[in-house]
Amino acid sequence: MVQAKIKPSRRVMIVAGEASGDLHGSNVIKAAAEHHPHLSFYGVGGDKMQAAGCRILFPSDELSVMGVVEVVRQLPKILRRFKQLKRVIRQTERPDLLVLIDFPDFNLRLAKVAKAAGIPVLYYISPKVWAWRSGRARVIAERVDRLALIFPFETKIYQSLGVKAEYVGNPLLDEFVANQPQGSLRNDLGIGVNEQIVGIFPGSRNSEIEHILESLIDTAQLVHQQKPDAKFLLPVAPSLARDLFEQKLSAAGLPVFIVEENIYEVAAACNAVLTVSGTVTLQIALVGTPMAILYKVAPLSYAIGRRLIKIEYAGLTNIVAGRGVVREFIQDAAEPAAMSREVLRLLEDQDYIETMGQDLEEVRRLLGEPGCSVRVAAIAAEMCASIS
Repeated sequence: MVQAKIKPSRRVMIVAGEASGDLHGSNVIKAAAEHHPHLSFYGVGGDKMQAAGCRILFPSDELSVMGVVEVVRQLPKILRRFKQLKRVIRQTERPDLLVLIDFPDFNLRLAKVAKAAGIPVLYYISPKVWAWRSGRARVIAERVDRLALIFPFETKIYQSLGVKAEYVGNPLLDEFVANQPQGSLRNDLGIGVNEQIVGIFPGSRNSEIEHILESLIDTAQLVHQQKPDAKFLLPVAPSLARDLFEQKLSAAGLPVFIVEENIYEVAAACNAVLTVSGTVTLQIALVGTPMAILYKVAPLSYAIGRRLIKIEYAGLTNIVAGRGVVREFIQDAAEPAAMSREVLRLLEDQDYIETMGQDLEEVRRLLGEPGCSVRVAAIAAEMCASIS
């Protein structure tokens, strides 16, 4: 009888810098545990990656800062953590493979450290060079061995640069399949099926909360004046403290339910959502709930970003669609009166609601098929297998 060859155990260091990366990293780790159990993971992430079996060196929320001004404030802490990871890679716990998830300003520097140390690098969720800093694509090609891309149009960017880049699908499809909303949240909260609920989604970064929470609350108050029977749901990301919102909302006089359920369950319970830009807009699109997008950062951060960013839209839903299927309120335009009018339209204008529903269905189709996390785990295992 011939015994199956046992694959040698391989150590994979994985680094995710914010809540969405923690989510996608956890799904890769779960897929690896099922299909490639010889891979063990440690690195930087949040509660989801830890629950999936990753040994956390320090939590990712220590790095999660948005905006130039905000980064400057937190720079000493970020530099300390970067030096810690350099020591891990070079001295204390050298990995067989480094997997980096998004978070390019930090992770591309870490990729350079790994490359110099002879450690192969897999970059999952490529830096958005199609949005800004297109010259960074060449830097990526120099420092990264393989790229796992989540938008099909990204492959063209890297074709001529010599890096092996492949479209693996979008990770949100895996997550959505695993977290199909059960539709029980309304009942759990004692909200009737015919009552209208507005979601106010503040994001997962403390720096986002600082600049947009007041606008969200003011908008909700204006909506409530027009629709006094409406209720509001505010989901709290694992990276944020619940009491932060409770303190802010205590004086607002709004019927707001602060919830910690998965984002799909919350979106499914809502008739309309006012949300920050980013990954969450695609999560809402998968559910099909009508939405509007709010983007607001420190004035200096916006002034700098406006000169650098070369895409028309802020929300990923619109970027994937290639057109403005969801209304965006950016910086000075994020004015509560205008946003409340849009939310009311999303609650009352049936033709508008139906058209947006069709557009969100098209976005779901463009994202492709589930299985992204399994494909990324397979690439990681393949890269580890090539190590002598």
